Amino acid sequence: MKSSTTIFILFGIIVVLAAGLIGVLLYMNSRPAPTRGIPPLTAVDPLEPDSEQWGINFPNQYSSLKKTETNDERTAFGGSNPYSKLETDPRLVTLFAGYGFSKDYNEERGHLNSLIDVEATDRVGETTPGTCYSCKSADNPRLWNQMGMAEYDKTPFMELGAEIDHAIGCANCHDAESMALVVTNPALEEALRARGQDWTTFTRQEMRTVVCANCHVEYYFKGDGKYLTFPWEDGMAIEDIADYYADLQFNDWEHPQSGAPMIKMQHPEYELFTANSTHFNAGVACADCHMPYTRDGAAKYSTHDVKSPLLNAESACGQCHTDVAYVTNRVSTIQNQVNETMIATEEAILTAISTIAAAGLESGTDGQLLDEARWMHREAQLRWDFIAAENSMGFHNPEEALRILASATDLARQAAMKAVQAAGTPEVLPAETN
Repeated sequence: MKSSTTIFILFGIIVVLAAGLIGVLLYMNSRPAPTRGIPPLTAVDPLEPDSEQWGINFPNQYSSLKKTETNDERTAFGGSNPYSKLETDPRLVTLFAGYGFSKDYNEERGHLNSLIDVEATDRVGETTPGTCYSCKSADNPRLWNQMGMAEYDKTPFMELGAEIDHAIGCANCHDAESMALVVTNPALEEALRARGQDWTTFTRQEMRTVVCANCHVEYYFKGDGKYLTFPWEDGMAIEDIADYYADLQFNDWEHPQSGAPMIKMQHPEYELFTANSTHFNAGVACADCHMPYTRDGAAKYSTHDVKSPLLNAESACGQCHTDVAYVTNRVSTIQNQVNETMIATEEAILTAISTIAAAGLESGTDGQLLDEARWMHREAQLRWDFIAAENSMGFHNPEEALRILASATDLARQAAMKAVQAAGTPEVLPAETN
């Protein structure tokens, strides 16, 4: 009898505890989901192109983004002052002869000037495709979603411009609901997929670099529809990209002096940085240096005043390095070395251009050998331009930058010698090299 009473009491306790546990679970399940930080003041529509609307919830980020409109500072080899690269380095006029960059080639300004600058450049006109807006506006994610990228790209630039009002902003990198970093450019998603990569599986730190690849990459316009494409299918090293274009027999223009089928490189910051650079291998992201964390009272946030770390070295470099003066001096040494090497490469390419042009005027020149020289000119210049168009003067990956420039110089010298061989006389070399 006593044993039965004990069992009954234990059973009752278990029932009460179970009921209590169920009640607690039901209560917890009915509670609203926890939020991180301060609850939003307003709901932002998906793909909202107006960054000011996002700024209601994130005033620090927005106020710092606005600084990109006026931060007109120049560094030794870049910055955000729109100086003419053609005036700084007149060799570019010959290197890009026959192409728009020989007429108008300015240093880029900050993100909030992206729309103004692309519409003002002399490189766009009545025949320019809408593809040229791809990296210039926060309207793009909405338009890609509505039109599809193929329709967007084949729409004439002047016509598409009627749908575009906002410079680069929040919608280019963030999901409006979760604020997660996202890939918004369909061309980037396609390029990653071709390499067997799914960006939705990347860590947040990885995404702090990947979102920059929405724009800061090498690309070309594919086919009659000028479909935006990243040439990564065979790999992202310069040799892989060169082979990709060669297999397609693609070229941007024909050089009027050498007759070579040329490629214009864009701004391959992502490709150079991720090619096993020291900082990339250490887990550093683009945003760590170009958008370093800062504080407003107790609030810590990533500044959106995106610019050269050299203009904000204490915050940008001081996050990891205790001796900021040493770091900035080291940057200067590296950039000066890359710049000097780059100029030597330019001189070698100019010699190749002149020699090929002179060989083409000689009677009895071997056409096949001359075509080989032209191809070497193309291969040399696209390698040089991979570093020249990349906006760090080699600092993102000094070893790779110098390796590529050395290869470009070698190819340029081979091109000149091949032209001499084609003409059968060294007289086709420029006078200063004879």
